[in-house]
Amino acid sequence: MTPTTDAHSPSVEFSPTLPQIVGVLGGGRMGAGIAHAFLMAGCTVTVVERDLDALGGAHVRVHAAVQKSAEKLRTSPPAQEPAANAAHAADAAHAAMARLRLSTDYVHLAPCALVVEAVPEVVELKTKALLEAERHLDAAAVLATNTSSLSVTDLARNLARPENFLGLHFFNPVPASLLVEIVAGLRTSPALASAATGWVAALGKTAVSVQDSPGFASSRLGVALALEAMRMLEDGVAGAQDIDNAMVLGYRHQTGPLRTTDLVGLDVRLEIADYLARTLGPRFDPPQILRDKVARGELGRKSGKGFFDWDPPPAATPAATLHPRQPHEGPRP
Repeated sequence: MTPTTDAHSPSVEFSPTLPQIVGVLGGGRMGAGIAHAFLMAGCTVTVVERDLDALGGAHVRVHAAVQKSAEKLRTSPPAQEPAANAAHAADAAHAAMARLRLSTDYVHLAPCALVVEAVPEVVELKTKALLEAERHLDAAAVLATNTSSLSVTDLARNLARPENFLGLHFFNPVPASLLVEIVAGLRTSPALASAATGWVAALGKTAVSVQDSPGFASSRLGVALALEAMRMLEDGVAGAQDIDNAMVLGYRHQTGPLRTTDLVGLDVRLEIADYLARTLGPRFDPPQILRDKVARGELGRKSGKGFFDWDPPPAATPAATLHPRQPHEGPRP
């Protein structure tokens, strides 16, 4: 990306070639998945988290995703001997992890050409993270949000370079999902939105482009279906597995709406539903069963229980055992 200016208004030329140095704000399930996607595409990735314990969790999640990709490569139909295939997979995993950087300080984002924010779906948290990241980036760098429902235009309101900002909505689980929603805010450069389709293709995914609107296309449809499935469960129409089977087997959905909610996180679904109810009306009011489960800490796969039971999440890597190449100098300002 090369900055070009004229006497009246600065502009930036955006290349469809995938940026090679990428930052991710937040190393939770979504942030780690986004980091994995860019690592496997050959990028150097810096994940910024709030503290060393959070960095340990981020490291576990990224490493697990990379190892799973390596295992798929190892067991794919070999073009050579199985032993050579296994060695290639191990080399690919090692190379990917060697390109990972972890930090608690936004200053390490300075070399990044693209930074993707993936902090919790709370306006205040996202706004603070985006402002702090922008402060450390070059004028030609792109800042993106992974929000699944919040207004990209509103999140850009206090940014110095809103034309360099857009939504890149990845889907959970990121490694398995083939879709990225590109969301253009009112001040997003059309050239940036166009270039982002090339980035998504380079990640091996398909882009859908939408204009900024509550819930965009995917969350608005997905949440509507999930909320109705919860109401059916609440009303005793059918059990959770039968409701999901109706959509998987009857409508060829890859996963049912309740299992998808477990994967996304019930707390995340509740935040999105509350936001959509405020902006689009009472048809998105969350059912009581969702509020009750979140209050009990039944958040889905990440907590071990939601609408279904799940294996417990993996333990975080202690901060002292983080990969020695990772910068983790202490609390960010």
